[in-house]
Amino acid sequence: MRTARNLLTDALTTHSVEETVAAEMRRSIGWLSALLGNLAFHLDDTSGARAHLTTAGTYGTRTADARLTAWACGAQSMVARAIGQLTRALAHAEQGLAHAPAGLARAQLHAWARLPTLAGQGRADEADTALAAARRKLEADAVGEAPGRFGFDAAEYALHEAEAHLSLGRTEQAAIQAESSVSHAAVGTPSWAASTLVLAQTEVALHPADAAQRALDVLERVPAARLRSTSRARLVRLDKALATTPAAGVDDLHERVRSLPPSIDDHGRDAANA
Repeated sequence: MRTARNLLTDALTTHSVEETVAAEMRRSIGWLSALLGNLAFHLDDTSGARAHLTTAGTYGTRTADARLTAWACGAQSMVARAIGQLTRALAHAEQGLAHAPAGLARAQLHAWARLPTLAGQGRADEADTALAAARRKLEADAVGEAPGRFGFDAAEYALHEAEAHLSLGRTEQAAIQAESSVSHAAVGTPSWAASTLVLAQTEVALHPADAAQRALDVLERVPAARLRSTSRARLVRLDKALATTPAAGVDDLHERVRSLPPSIDDHGRDAANA
């Protein structure tokens, strides 16, 4: 990650580069920083994620790339929410919406940043408003599911809706949306793992054995080194929710979760290959 950033920074500071090229390079550095911040977050490197996403937002502002600025804010909201800083997460979400262009970008900010934060705060009416806004923007977007969405698709939209319903205690609605998300994702992908684990959470109360088996299926199909920090967090929550339930597979799940290796070691390297 550092090497890629340094290579681009060196090229940017070369005085022979024409301004039009330099401007595009600055914008590219911004998007690269956004990708690196997202990668750092999913490797459970919160400080690295913050640094890269702050850089992405800065370059978005400098290059007047509203979509980049909005996306960086949305990602910062995701990071803050993951560590329980909901007030900060909502502030980032609102800032992102202030910059987001119409269409898919606004749909993403509503569904990915504002909706889960409001649901996490228990603000059901406002969460429903954010969800409705996301749906309207998504349905009205001319691009739809064409390439270039930068990570936002039908599976992710349904996933955010499912988790919001789950946070608000609407288990049946959460299950419906989680199943929809699973159906839109290829088996074994990060998206599939996330939606499958959310579906498992909806089954804890009535079908704990099914919940445990779904989680075990994720661990069988997705190597530990490829599990994102968000999926790891969902596994931990599910394991805790099943802790006192004497259902088939629960003990096995607990042992598998307990023995998961860290995503990265103390030096920021991939722990699986260190």
